[in-house]
Amino acid sequence: MIPITSLIIMITCLVIGIPVAFSFLVTVTYLIFIGGYDPSFLLPYGFSKMNTIVILAIPLFIIAGGLINRSKIGDKLVSLVELFVGRIKGGIGAVAIVSCAVFGSITGSACATLSAIGSVMFPRLEKAKYPIGHSAAIMANASVLGMLIPPSSIMILYAWVGQTSVLACFLSTVIPGIILTILMCLVNVWLLRKNKDLVLEPKLEKKEFQRQLMLRTRKGIPALTMPFLVLGGIYGGFVTPTEAAALSALYTLPLGFLIYKELTWKGVGEVLTESAVTTGSLMVMLYAIMILSRLYIMEDLPGLVMDFLTSISSNKYILLIFINIFMIIIGMLMDDVSAVLLVTPILLPVVRQLGITPIHFAAIIGVNLGFGNVTPPCAPLLYLSSQLNGAKISETLLPTFYLIGFAWIPTLIATTYVPILSQWLPRLVFGMNF
Repeated sequence: MIPITSLIIMITCLVIGIPVAFSFLVTVTYLIFIGGYDPSFLLPYGFSKMNTIVILAIPLFIIAGGLINRSKIGDKLVSLVELFVGRIKGGIGAVAIVSCAVFGSITGSACATLSAIGSVMFPRLEKAKYPIGHSAAIMANASVLGMLIPPSSIMILYAWVGQTSVLACFLSTVIPGIILTILMCLVNVWLLRKNKDLVLEPKLEKKEFQRQLMLRTRKGIPALTMPFLVLGGIYGGFVTPTEAAALSALYTLPLGFLIYKELTWKGVGEVLTESAVTTGSLMVMLYAIMILSRLYIMEDLPGLVMDFLTSISSNKYILLIFINIFMIIIGMLMDDVSAVLLVTPILLPVVRQLGITPIHFAAIIGVNLGFGNVTPPCAPLLYLSSQLNGAKISETLLPTFYLIGFAWIPTLIATTYVPILSQWLPRLVFGMNF
């Protein structure tokens, strides 16, 4: 009962508003004293597990995301895509969704994607007379694509905790991310099909279209080069994920200073300060979760979870439904980084017993936690999006429920029960089964 009680204590701390890092530490303290464990063994263990260069990719991607935001790179991406679909009803919403997918491949963070693309798209959506609640819902849901389109920060952490291939985890979420992007675009267009207030982009003459295409492409190519540079470097074997994170941060500097001229040294200093604060908080969480995962293994929490699930049903597919529901709830309570650090050591041993490979589970965990981040009543990304554009939460609920019903749930079902969606790309690239 001790591990179950500790889990209840942690969730209670999160619900009453205690910061995630301290909630982890409170749970660690409880387990050490109640379980009678020796801190002199556990504390060095936490440090030893953190002594890996893989984790260095996280603060580097955080810095890259901040620099990209300050450099207004998202604006250039949006302008280029908008030229092709701006005249379609619902086209600007599709631009927002695709821009989040592209930008997410650079930053790997839902919050960074929402802040950067939201600052660009909300004024455009307002100008096009989109319903304010629809705009907030679309941006909140699309920002999660930053967690699925590689490189993804949560996949780096998942691979580190689960001791599996970072690159294979990156590839496992690509097809689910593409499916989710397409479904969101379709739902967005369907919701706006009868809206007569939308303002569409004026039709351009052929010469003007060509001129704008050349102009926006010239401005957008340096920004579009970044994901190809990062992903091409990783999958071409030229750089590791950590080196790719450093490369993306360094590439942004000449882009922001010399090409787009939006970046200042003051801005760089502010980005480094903000990144240091975020990284410091993250390191505390990582340290606590390493100790916590060790304690949970010693207390056999995964075994207790498995016994509880099998007492409900012995059917693998039914058990996966309960696991998905649990992860969605965790995603509602916690940010994506904290959630993946918590559920990975608890559930990975459980799903392995069900015959789910770690790479398949990487995709399941990515979709689930993203789903939880936009699911009411908690829906942290939905609240953030509403704050950014001034919408009321009540105005965002109806479009969000449509997106959940016709985009999220189909993607989650397909990802969970069709393993080839997450395993095909890793097998193709690495030439081996995952």
